Amino acid sequence: MKIGVISDTHGDLSAWQKAIKLFDEAEYILHAGDVLYHGVFNPIVKSYNGKALSEEINASSMPVIFAKGNCDSDVDQLALKYPISSLITETVLNGLNILIHHGDKYPDEELADKYKPDVIISGHTHVYEVKRLGKTVLLNPGSPSLPKNSDKIPTVAIIEDKTIKILDLDGNTMLEERI
Repeated sequence: MKIGVISDTHGDLSAWQKAIKLFDEAEYILHAGDVLYHGVFNPIVKSYNGKALSEEINASSMPVIFAKGNCDSDVDQLALKYPISSLITETVLNGLNILIHHGDKYPDEELADKYKPDVIISGHTHVYEVKRLGKTVLLNPGSPSLPKNSDKIPTVAIIEDKTIKILDLDGNTMLEERI
């Protein structure tokens, strides 16, 4: 099973479209929040179009599972057919217990201890990362629209065959880790 992982799209239609091409044949997309609105502390990217992005998400052939980010609002929920109001979303896909949260409210250590998931997905920092915390793998896919990693490369992640890959939007592997 192929699972696309994304966070911090911040209304960037072009970034979403590039990510969807990388998620080709994925059965699900997991989004760690900050979906439509750019936020007051972020620049507005050229391809910012929250309304068009909501329409593309709603038309996705792949189901999208969200956690609420600090820039997601009740108005954003009105534009999306998928629920985005949960601060913590837990799902089991392909035998993996996956917990999704934005990363601004709860420490990963606390969530790992309480829920004991196989994978915790977060966003918020816009910096891609994969690391282990005991038996739990912590995954931040970075941001496809407003990257804040040192090289400023927009990124997403794919989980497939018990492997996590961080990819740039051209499909180049930046990081790979076994679950």
